[in-house]
Amino acid sequence: MIVEGRVQGVGFRWFVQRRGEALHLDGEVRNLPDGSLEVIAAGPPGTLEALRDAVAEGPSAARVAAVREFWDEPGEPARGFHITD
Repeated sequence: MIVEGRVQGVGFRWFVQRRGEALHLDGEVRNLPDGSLEVIAAGPPGTLEALRDAVAEGPSAARVAAVREFWDEPGEPARGFHITD
């Protein structure tokens, strides 16, 4: 997912990491140079949709303008959910 809006500097990466861990997903979240956020996650479709719904809401200080989804066949993500640079 690419998350656009006021999503950097508001604890969004930590929010996504905690949600991903709580949902037992594998993946990562990182800030992008254009001010958006990238979320890569692997898991069952219903659980991924739950993460998408949480990301669309975001933490209280964030303002999500758009969430663009890209679905693909899973690769081999690192185990757990991580914040990367």
